[in-house]
Amino acid sequence: MQTAERIIARGEWDPASASDHIALDHDERHRRRFRYVAKGGTAFLLNLPRAAVIGHGDAIALADGRLIAVTAAPEPLMAVRAGPGIGLVRLAWHIGNRHLPAEIQADRILLREDHVIRHMLEGLGASVDAVHAPFTPEQGAYASGGHGHDHHHGDGHHHDHAAPPGRERHHHHHAH
Repeated sequence: MQTAERIIARGEWDPASASDHIALDHDERHRRRFRYVAKGGTAFLLNLPRAAVIGHGDAIALADGRLIAVTAAPEPLMAVRAGPGIGLVRLAWHIGNRHLPAEIQADRILLREDHVIRHMLEGLGASVDAVHAPFTPEQGAYASGGHGHDHHHGDGHHHDHAAPPGRERHHHHHAH
């Protein structure tokens, strides 16, 4: 089976040179090691040195030189819009406080479908609609890899996040 050990960013390769195409949802585009089969039947093992987010329009470079074009596949999402008495910035703060992957657009925020979060946002006055769209959430400064974001919390600092009833709060620290 072909292996793929590097990703070429959109704009740094010619899409006409792709030998095959693959549409992947957000989770499928955030992997270090995984087996895939592209639309044309090309089977390969992604084996990156570290987990990376493969972007819409990027190419996966196979060991034999072939390129697999990547598109972001549509998936079930919630489109969150400001409502009476609550602006989009305030909604973004509540979403960010829960460490949820979010795609922030000019007039709405896209989130994964989640009935608990939907209920919380509607309770704040947001309008929430189910949509089927590609999901390309903000990466955040820690995910860029180039900057040393220290996640050590000393000096008695701790996070006090309110968890929705029945949902435990798990804190994920990202490896570099």
